[in-house]
Amino acid sequence: MRELALHILDIAENGINAGADLLEILVEESFRDNLLRISVRDNGRGIPKEMIQKVLDPFYTTRTTRRVGLGLSLMKEAAKRCDGDFQLESKEGCGTEVKI
Repeated sequence: MRELALHILDIAENGINAGADLLEILVEESFRDNLLRISVRDNGRGIPKEMIQKVLDPFYTTRTTRRVGLGLSLMKEAAKRCDGDFQLESKEGCGTEVKI
């Protein structure tokens, strides 16, 4: 759980750095179905369509202070280790949503 929380904070920070002034974190839990859903959505500048696959590469980043872009790739791997799914949806100029 701590690992997921750190990934969520990293994704939220990315949104803020992308100019978001609205950030929504939704956590849904179902004990009956043994299910946890997490969604992080922002209204930042979004990710260009041609970069969507690149941002999932752990060695790709647009940052100048950190030479790796581990946030999304590690979150995706954490979801897979829990037999979960990972979805990244983004529209340039409208924002980004990450769901696990």
